[in-house]
Amino acid sequence: MTTLLLTHRASLDHLTPPGHPERPDRIRTVDQVLAEGRFDRLVRQEAPEGTLELAGLCHDAHYIEELRRIAPDKGLIYLDGDTSMSPGTWEAAMRSVGGAVAATDAVMSGTADNAFLAMRPPGHHAETARPMGFCFFDHAAIAARHAQRKYGIARAAVVDFDVHHGNGTQDIFWADPTMMYCSTHQMPLFPGTGATGERGEHDTIVNAPLAPGDGGAKFRSAFENAILPQLQKFAPELIVISAGFDAHRRDPLANINLDAEDFGWVTRKLLDVAYSSAGGRVVSVLEGGYDLQGLKDSVAAHVTALMGA
Repeated sequence: MTTLLLTHRASLDHLTPPGHPERPDRIRTVDQVLAEGRFDRLVRQEAPEGTLELAGLCHDAHYIEELRRIAPDKGLIYLDGDTSMSPGTWEAAMRSVGGAVAATDAVMSGTADNAFLAMRPPGHHAETARPMGFCFFDHAAIAARHAQRKYGIARAAVVDFDVHHGNGTQDIFWADPTMMYCSTHQMPLFPGTGATGERGEHDTIVNAPLAPGDGGAKFRSAFENAILPQLQKFAPELIVISAGFDAHRRDPLANINLDAEDFGWVTRKLLDVAYSSAGGRVVSVLEGGYDLQGLKDSVAAHVTALMGA
């Protein structure tokens, strides 16, 4: 099995305020673990820079232009209490868009069986015309829409196991019958969306919220009972994973208390669905994960599963 790893050095140039959890050390940690010998089979590629047109697959043109316009030449600017831009942010965000599209091209063309994007900033909180929660562009949603536009697939799904609900992806897909969005997440917690009753205009939104302290058994049950049956019924031709690892028990921002192997388990389950309807095609995009040891262990389990090891 061929797993493509996309990275971009601009991830390290997107700076956040001192003490901010979404920091360059996250990518250094991921790079460190994926440099180990057990990951030698990964095919490694630098993410290209995306275009405004690609960002426009999911975001308002005025929003994109305004974000580019306000990108600072020095220092930091704050878009909200959590989300800021530095001089390196625009390139990092656009390379994340380009990386998501390049990964999709590789998987859809058969160059790779699946792909993992080790990049920042994350994306799943970015709504059609609003940045929030450390996010600027929704890379997972862009990947799915690109697969539809370029390769003509009828259905794609984004599956999100970040501990925070992906309000951006839900917003973008809400009225689209050709896209499914599935999420486990802690509730109550930022951003406050993701109740089970939020199902979209075409019943293609599947939210399975978890309570603080639920742990691995309830996480797995949520997938087996709520998400996987709906995903199998939908039969996506591509699965994009919003791979957030902040549900790990060590993470400082939440309390779901998963272990690294829970992420390995869910990755294998999603691969099973992908093999049944999508020719095994999976693109995984890094979202959250803010404890460095927890992130390291969880990424290792996730990528090991993608490699089929």
